[in-house]
Amino acid sequence: MPENQNTDLLKTNYQELLDACKPFLNNDNELKIQKAYEYAIKDFSKNKKKFLNESIPHPCEVAIIVAKEIGLGETSVISALLHRSIQDNKEIISFFDKEFGKSVVSILIGINKTSNIWTDKISFNADNFRKLFLSLADDIRVILIKLAHCLYDMRKFEFLSNEFKKQILSEVEFFYIPISHQLGFYYIKTELEDLLMKYTKPELFTSIQNKIVESQSERERFITEFTLPIQHELLMHSYDCEIKGRSKSISSIGHKMKIKQLDFDEVFDLFAIRIIVESKNNNEKTDCWRIYSIVTNIYKPNPKRLRDWISQPKPNGYESLQITVEGPRGKWVEVQIRTKRMDEEAEKGIAAHWKYKNVQNKQNFEERLASFREILENPYEKAKTENLLESKTLHDSDKIFVYTPRGDLKKLPVGSTVLDFAYEIHTIIGSKCKGGKVNGKITPIKKVLQNGDRVEVITSNNQFPKLDWLNIVVTNKATLRIKRSLNEERFKEAKTGNEILRRKLRNWKLKFNDETIDKLVKHYKLSSSVDLYYKIAMEEIDILEVKKILIGTFETLIKFDKTDEISIDKEIQSKSEAYDDILLIDENLKNVNYTFAKCCNPILGDKVFGFVTIGKGITIHRKNCPNAQHLSDNYKYRIRKVKWRESEGMKLFQALIKIVGIDKQGIMNNVLKILSDDMKLNLTTLSVNSRTNGIFEGIVGINVTDSKMLATIVSKIQKIEGVSKVSRINKLE
Repeated sequence: MPENQNTDLLKTNYQELLDACKPFLNNDNELKIQKAYEYAIKDFSKNKKKFLNESIPHPCEVAIIVAKEIGLGETSVISALLHRSIQDNKEIISFFDKEFGKSVVSILIGINKTSNIWTDKISFNADNFRKLFLSLADDIRVILIKLAHCLYDMRKFEFLSNEFKKQILSEVEFFYIPISHQLGFYYIKTELEDLLMKYTKPELFTSIQNKIVESQSERERFITEFTLPIQHELLMHSYDCEIKGRSKSISSIGHKMKIKQLDFDEVFDLFAIRIIVESKNNNEKTDCWRIYSIVTNIYKPNPKRLRDWISQPKPNGYESLQITVEGPRGKWVEVQIRTKRMDEEAEKGIAAHWKYKNVQNKQNFEERLASFREILENPYEKAKTENLLESKTLHDSDKIFVYTPRGDLKKLPVGSTVLDFAYEIHTIIGSKCKGGKVNGKITPIKKVLQNGDRVEVITSNNQFPKLDWLNIVVTNKATLRIKRSLNEERFKEAKTGNEILRRKLRNWKLKFNDETIDKLVKHYKLSSSVDLYYKIAMEEIDILEVKKILIGTFETLIKFDKTDEISIDKEIQSKSEAYDDILLIDENLKNVNYTFAKCCNPILGDKVFGFVTIGKGITIHRKNCPNAQHLSDNYKYRIRKVKWRESEGMKLFQALIKIVGIDKQGIMNNVLKILSDDMKLNLTTLSVNSRTNGIFEGIVGINVTDSKMLATIVSKIQKIEGVSKVSRINKLE
C-alpha cells in the first residue's frame, strides 16, 4: 500500500473495499484492484486542484457502493476507482487499456462523456436526458457507477460546493431516483428520496423524523402485540419465517401527507409488517398465499388494498403480496408477504436476481447488463423478471440529443445537420440559417451533429432556402419547410413571368390563351405552365425566342433598325435602384434599372458590359462571363457599354473562391483565420469536400468591396502551406 499521511484511513478504506469484493475476489483480480486503487491515490496526490473538496478515499467509497450495494464485479470496481483519473490523453488511455482491459477504458470514456452533459434544465427535459445518458453510455455499467457516485455525493452533501449542490439535487430528483426505481434498487431509491427531502424541505423532514422517534416505543409495543398471534400460527404450520416491523421512509410519509392533506397523526400506515418465508422456488407462490390466508384469518383484511405482485410482478421484477388488515384497537396495518429471494431482490434490485439464477459465465453476464438497458429503455413496458434474462443485444439509438444555447434539449434523428437543428427551433430560423457554432466552433450548415453537442444557429437576413438544402437535411420537418419556401418563391417568380409573357404577347398582337401556353410548355418539354412562367422570370427562357416559336419568323427576331433601338431604350429606362452611384451605363442613359448577372457575379473593378433584358432593364455581366460570347454573337444590338464610376463607395459584392490543397488537419482553419480574423470578412458560403486521394476542395463565399480586395485575399490564401490552387469561380459548382 502507498505511504501517506492518512495511512490508517486508507488501510481501513481499502480493507472495506476488499470485504465488499469477496464474492468475486481472487488472486488475479485482487492485484488489478490494488493497482487501480494505488493509481487513484497517486493521481489524487499529484492533482489535488482537480479534485477540489474531495477526500482521498472518495474513489474507493464509490467502488464499495458499486460492489456492495449495487452488486457489480471486478471491471466496475476498477472503473469506479479510476473514474476521476480518466483524461483525454492517449498515453493514459493506452496505459489503462494495457493494465485493466478495453472494458474498463470503454466505461471510463463513457463516464467522462456523461459527466459533460448540461443538466441545468433537467426538470423540463427529464425523459430526453435519460435517453441521452443511455445513448452516450455504450456500456450500461456507466449509468450504474454514476448512480453509485450520486449516492456517495448525497451522503457527503454538506461538503459539496454550493453550485454543485443545486445541480446534484436536480439530477437526483429527475434522473437518479427514477432509474433506481426502474431497476428495483428500492433501498437506494428510498435513501435518495429521504436525502432529497432532507436538503430541499429540511423543516418538514426534521418534523417527521422527530415524531417518528417520539412514537418509537409505542410503535414497537404495537408491533409486538400485532405479530405474536401471527408468529404462533406460522410455527403451528411449520413455516420458517422472519417477521420485521419497520417505519415507512420519511419521504414516503411526507408524500402521503401532502397528497392526502393529512397531519402526521392521521397517517394510519406509518409502518409496515414484513413476513419473509424460507421457501423453495417451486413452492414460493403457494407458501405466500397460505401465509396470506393465516394473516387474514387472524385480522380483518381490506380487499381494496390487496396488491398481488406475485402472480404478475412489476415491470422491474418486484414481487410481493401486500394486504392491509385491521389490527388491535382498530389500527390498520400493511403486511408484506414475500420469500427470502423476493425480499433480497426487492432490497438489492435486479443485481440480486442473478444470485438466484447462478449467472456466472461471460455470455450470461452480458445478458444481465442487457436486461438493465432493456428496463431503462422501456420503463413502461410490462415484463416478468424471468423474461429479462432473454438474450438482448445492445443497439444503437436512432436518435441524438442536442442542446440549445440555453440548455434545452432537442431530439433529432441520427445524421441531422445544423440546418435540421435550425428548422427544429423555428421555421424562420431555419430559412435564414447561414451556419452554426457547434461547441463554440463555427461550422457550415451541413455539419452533422453528434450526441450532446451544443449548437447555436447563425442567421442572416440575406439568406433564403435553396434547392440544394434538400440534400443537406434529414428531418421531415426541415424537408417540408424548405420545399414549401421554394414553392412559395417559385410561384412568386412565376407570377412575374406570367406578367412578362402577357405584356409581350399583347405587344406582338398574339393571344394569351391555353393553346398558346400549351404550345410553349410542349416545346420546352416542361411539366406545367408554372415552370414556363418561372423560367421566363429567371431568364432561363429568352422572351424573344418565345416570339420566334409562336410567329416562326427568325428574320423578325434578328432585325435591328432605329425603331427597335428606340423601343429597347424606352424599355430599359426606369426607376433607379441601389447601385446607380457606382456604374455608368452608355453615358447617355440615366435612371436605368439594372441587376448583376448570377452567372458570373461581377464585382467592382471587373471589366463588364450591359445586356438589355426585356422587362427587367439591363443585366451586368463580366466580359469573361461564360455567356458573353453567345450574347455578343446572337444579340449584339442589345449590348450596352458599362463602366464603373470612380467613387469611394463601400458597396459589398459577393465573390466565390475555390481552394484546392492537401487534405490535412487545420488547413481550413488557417483559411478561415485569414478571412475572419485578418480580413474581418463575413462568410456567405462554406463547403469542403475531401477526395480519396488526399486532396480537398473548398468553396468559400465572401463579401468584398472590389476586385483588388479579392486579389489580396487570393494571394494570402495561396501562401498557406498545403494550398495548391486558389481561383475565383462564377457560381457554386
